[in-house]
Amino acid sequence: MALFFCLLKVAPMAHTLMIQGTTSDAGKSLMVTALCRLLHRQGVAVAPFKPQNMALNSAVTSDGGEIGRAQALQARACGLEPHSDFNPILLKPNSDVGAQVIIQGRSVGNMKALAYHHFKPQAMQYVLAAHQRLCQHYEVIVVEGAGSPAEINLRANDITNMGFATAVGCPVLLVGDIDRGGLFAQLVGTMQLLAPPEQQLIQGFLVNKFRGDPALLAPGLEQLQQLTGKPTLGVLPYLHGLHLEAEDSFFTTTPANPHAKLTVVVPRLPRLSNHTDLDPLRSHPDVALHLVEAGQAIPAADLILLPGSKSVRADLHWLRQQGWQAVLQRHLRYGGRLLGICGGFQMLGRQIHDPHGLEGSPGSMDGLHLLEMQTTITPEKQLTRHTGNLLQGGAVEGYQIHMGRSSGPALAHPLLTLEDGSHEGASSQDGQIKGSYLHGLLDHPEALASLLNWAAPHHSLPVQDIRQLREASIDRLADAFAEHVDMAFIHALLHRAQPN
Repeated sequence: MALFFCLLKVAPMAHTLMIQGTTSDAGKSLMVTALCRLLHRQGVAVAPFKPQNMALNSAVTSDGGEIGRAQALQARACGLEPHSDFNPILLKPNSDVGAQVIIQGRSVGNMKALAYHHFKPQAMQYVLAAHQRLCQHYEVIVVEGAGSPAEINLRANDITNMGFATAVGCPVLLVGDIDRGGLFAQLVGTMQLLAPPEQQLIQGFLVNKFRGDPALLAPGLEQLQQLTGKPTLGVLPYLHGLHLEAEDSFFTTTPANPHAKLTVVVPRLPRLSNHTDLDPLRSHPDVALHLVEAGQAIPAADLILLPGSKSVRADLHWLRQQGWQAVLQRHLRYGGRLLGICGGFQMLGRQIHDPHGLEGSPGSMDGLHLLEMQTTITPEKQLTRHTGNLLQGGAVEGYQIHMGRSSGPALAHPLLTLEDGSHEGASSQDGQIKGSYLHGLLDHPEALASLLNWAAPHHSLPVQDIRQLREASIDRLADAFAEHVDMAFIHALLHRAQPN
């Protein structure tokens, strides 16, 4: 293994810069996205990279793989299609102590946490090989760490933070979130828990989500440099209203809107996946979106949306425990609309079979008996990107990530037609229930308008394009980075971090 590291370190390399954080959700993804867009604007061939990601939000790549949602967003910031090399290791938790392991875009099975910890030296080979391939095609690689580099219990076999940075010898910027409090303790404490060679890789700090008078922060930043010997390169303000796909953080509900024309209710499933499907509803000015946690009262709704799930039978059991089955029956009895996406679509059928125990113990479970179909969980994962049209009208763009195969009479009444002429999804004969395996079902403005018209037939809701909102948010983030961060320092850093 040491020889493998050595060979990669002396091979021709692009300029590589890594951004690590003091905590999860400190702002690493945002900083990488901003820097990628800035470099792309300047004509630099730049690519994102995250050695290992743990997330239930993922995207399908141009090479038919699966990567974290943040790297797909960062690829967009670089003007690139997502590729499996951008995130060679993806972990999708399916229990408190285990996860599905995806290597180079493909699932290799489930591992318990301890087994994966022992597997990390092998995983590092995939990480370094993917990084090396990117170095052969791009001028700059902007790398995102994971969690915190100061998790000393996980330092052995680390591939996500300083383990990677040390292996490739790249400089590191450390970002902290001042909005959550304790910024200086985060930064100083992180530095103190790093080994001296790791401390030398840290070139400076970035402060995220600042609100207030910068003059009040200046004395603290001066003392921070005295304590650590590292400069603060920028203080980014708190940017409200960004429409960017989140990977780790989650909203609870949209702000109260007394003028909302459509009320949408979504159960917060314990293993909810690809919650970015909800973004077009969350950002719509005329939609009130309620995410219902365990134990909370379930409000009345025009539309109930059952989202994706990493463990469908377990989440369906949770729904029943929380009283959702009776709520759904009453909702439909009074004319409400119901939409299921991916795992939520599977729940609508009569039965869900998992003969191989891929999402838990082998066995079967009754579904909600709302659509005449059944689903069998199979080892082969469907990873495809699609365009198409709703049968009721409206263009669709999306992707499928699932292991289930559904069959039954309900599929004879499909929801949409795909680009190859095949049909997908299902609609109940009375028109109240619709389901689809397609993530991103609401992203295209035509599809959103069509489905909102179905859910709220007595109202006219404006058309909104979440894709344009996301693109504008990337530009706004990059503009703030350019204004508040010492880009001359970063360019000098990239110039110094060139191959020997």
